[in-house]
Amino acid sequence: MAKFLKDLRPVYVVGVGWHRYQPLSGTPYVALGLKAIRQALADAKIAWSEVESSYVGTAFLGYAGGRPMLKHLGALGRPLVHIENASASGSAAFRHACIEVAAGIADLSLAVGVDKPGDAPRAYTKTGIGNLADDAIVPFTHYALLTDQYIHKYGAKPQDIALVAVKNHRNGSLNPNAHRQQERSLDEILGGKAVSGTLTALQCCPVGEGAAAAIVASEDAIKRLGIDSGRAVRVVGSAACSERAGLDAPPDVTISQACIADALQQAGLKPKNIDVLEVHDAFTIEELQYIEAMGYCEPGQAVHLLKEGAFDIGGQMAVSASGGLIAMGHPIGPTGVGQIGEITMQLRGEAGIRQHKGAKVGLAHMVGTGPVGYAHVLQKT
Repeated sequence: MAKFLKDLRPVYVVGVGWHRYQPLSGTPYVALGLKAIRQALADAKIAWSEVESSYVGTAFLGYAGGRPMLKHLGALGRPLVHIENASASGSAAFRHACIEVAAGIADLSLAVGVDKPGDAPRAYTKTGIGNLADDAIVPFTHYALLTDQYIHKYGAKPQDIALVAVKNHRNGSLNPNAHRQQERSLDEILGGKAVSGTLTALQCCPVGEGAAAAIVASEDAIKRLGIDSGRAVRVVGSAACSERAGLDAPPDVTISQACIADALQQAGLKPKNIDVLEVHDAFTIEELQYIEAMGYCEPGQAVHLLKEGAFDIGGQMAVSASGGLIAMGHPIGPTGVGQIGEITMQLRGEAGIRQHKGAKVGLAHMVGTGPVGYAHVLQKT
């Protein structure tokens, strides 16, 4: 019989760190990753020598990128795994670090995402199998069409959808690790460079460089190393799924619905129990789609809740308090790990001016081209 994370021994996030997400620069990826890892080690107040395994999530760097990075911390002969899972690379790295600790194989494991933009072609261009739409339906046209569908189906307006970007740019302006740190008005967002359909550039995520790290630990490690248990955040649900044939809805919505439901069931929680939510909002419409897919409200209602301020920091549920992919940025490999970091800070009560008061439960969600879906539920202990 299949087991879930909750059926194994408890797993806790004990340290998080970042290198700011930013436009492409001359900073070596090794420097990006090391800053995030060292910050996470300092956050947990542990030495690198205590980490028993490492999972590195990356999409652009090429193979074995972790080795030349981690050796600067000390080559200790510990297991090292590289994970590429498109936008969900960091989420996959985090999940497998959690599984290793939950299974008792390790007491302390590192999940780190690091990336820099590159020109590596996607695998679908190498299949040798033709596809009539590959050169026409690129991500921004796909989501522009979904935006248009939502508008016509539910009577929303383009400016309503753009309010997601207003909120997320506002949140990002409060986040020193965000790619975009400038508050934007609705007029600025709507008046920006047209991308596709009603989508403008400020409604689409920037793909830059950066890093994020999270250290997960068992209760044994927390006690043995004297880690502050009051700052440890438990991972109570972890789910992953992939595209399934024969469904009418867009695959990114259906897999999100399935993996979020799975993670919530594992945690024994309902959508309304979530206080902070970090979702794959690469485009404004996605945030609304995934809020509805998780069952927080009926289809077509998320836009109304958004307009009422329900998803603001201090509202019913803080959505994309980090700034989301739209403002925090989407450097691919780090994104899923960075979501875990934001939720951890929120549940500790350490998010500063972005703090959502009384946050006790958070959910991190990512999808990756393919597509694959991941959801993690974290809970304050």
